[in-house]
Parts: sequence; C-alpha cells; structure tokens
Amino acid sequence: MKIIYKNKKEEAIKLLKNNGVIAIATDTVYGLCARINSKEAFDKLVKVKGRPKEKAFPIMCANYKEMERLAYIDKQTKKIIETFMPGPLTIIVNKKEDLPSYISEGKESVALRMATSKLLKDIIDGLGEAIFMTSANISGEKEYQNIEEIANKLDIDGIIDSKPTFQEASTILDCRNMSIIRKGPISIKDINKVIKEKAHEG
Repeated sequence: MKIIYKNKKEEAIKLLKNNGVIAIATDTVYGLCARINSKEAFDKLVKVKGRPKEKAFPIMCANYKEMERLAYIDKQTKKIIETFMPGPLTIIVNKKEDLPSYISEGKESVALRMATSKLLKDIIDGLGEAIFMTSANISGEKEYQNIEEIANKLDIDGIIDSKPTFQEASTILDCRNMSIIRKGPISIKDINKVIKEKAHEG
C-alpha cells in the first residue's frame, strides 16, 4: 500500500483510474473510494469493505452539475444542497435510469455527497467522474481513526496523508420525504429552517 502526500494528488488519480481503492480523509471521517464507472473497481471496493453488494455505496461528487447527472433533484433539494454543501451532509434522492446497474443495485435511490476539500474535488475533477465513498473500515466495525489503523486493517492500494475535520459521520437526509436517516453535524432543525424559507419564497 502506498502513502500519498497531499501535493501528489496525481498519484491518487492514477491509482483510481487503474481501478484501485484508496483511503482519504473527508470532512467527517476517513473514507474509502473507487471510481463509479468501473465494475472492477466496484467489486474491489466491495471486497475491501467486506459487505453485501446490495448495500449501496454513497457517491462523492465534485459539484452540483455532477449530482444532476446522477439523480433527479427537485427545487427543495437544490436549496438544501446550496445551503449545506459542501459540508457534512449526505442526501438520498432518486437515481437516473441510465446509471450502471451495480450502482445502488435494486434500489430506485442513490446517496450523494459533495467534495468538502479542494484536494478531494481536484481528485474527482482529475479523474473525470464521481467516486464511491464509504467509511474506512471493515463492515460492522467502527470507523478507523488514523492512517496507521487503516494501513494495518485494510488491503487497499493507497492512502492519502490527511486528517478529517469533524471526526463524526455526516448527517444522512432522505430528500424524498425529508427525514433524517442518520444524525450528524447538520440537524433536522437546520434543514427545516431552509425548507420553511424556501416555502416562504415560493
């Protein structure tokens, strides 16, 4: 496994283009990522993570346009994205029908995040596609807290020398019914305030 320094992001991009799995800090926890347009990369991530294929991986996007390419986003959800992203929020929305079948297989929805650091955004932009992003741990275990633990426990291709900001997993919001699936740094009170403001504007 290769340690990649922040100023060597092209090394991370190369590993991802070659269907590799790498670890990187997000704003919340350490994440494992792989490119979304490769079944080989997906299968490798499933193996590293050790979890059933039917449990879908969230997708990290570089920007709003990338989210629109993957999913249907209504005006209310767009307002939430504009308010809280980039930030510690994952949204669940209905996916586009033309996505590869292994992406959220058997589900009508997909979970999306937006890159929260310039480094992560640059990697996605350099790769030219969004990436699967899941917490850096074997399924069923707690998130690993540092790169040493990740290196010791996970069989991956590389890890970027970086640290999370919040040390807490993101809020997960199902935008189809505006319900919180997982509590995190952004509260339902914060979200409801935006929804009410949007309704008032309408």
